[in-house]
Amino acid sequence: MGNTYNSIEEYIRQLINSIGIYHPHQLNIENIYPRLKLSIFYIPHESMAIGGNLFLDNRKSDAAQWQDFGHELGHTLFHVGDQAFIPLSMREWQEWKAENFSQHLCIPTFMLNKITLPNNENEAIWLIMETFGVTRPFAEKRLRQYIQNMIYG
Repeated sequence: MGNTYNSIEEYIRQLINSIGIYHPHQLNIENIYPRLKLSIFYIPHESMAIGGNLFLDNRKSDAAQWQDFGHELGHTLFHVGDQAFIPLSMREWQEWKAENFSQHLCIPTFMLNKITLPNNENEAIWLIMETFGVTRPFAEKRLRQYIQNMIYG
């Protein structure tokens, strides 16, 4: 029996499969942005998305840039306008949505399902960090989310 995914999980699976990405080693900025016809600029400033262009903070680690890429891509795909001109509650909602998108893009459920995670939480977190190129806090959060979704569906 196949897996059933929620809407964000299925969207991400379809999105990255549509550009020929099927395995964790293929998940990286350089593989994704040209296939989505995006422009990426590395600058010494906080990461942001403006007019379909992604600006990533070049002072951050590769893992942090990868996570920021997912976050800013979420804004690019789902949000329009300037956050400076929307109510705080809407801005917070957009940030939550972009962060959730980043969690699922950087560590897609359909790929996580193919990994045998160790029973030891620290070992599982380390495996996720190594496999998907993310930071420890990001891997911890995604593992908690993944387990909760498996338990409560």
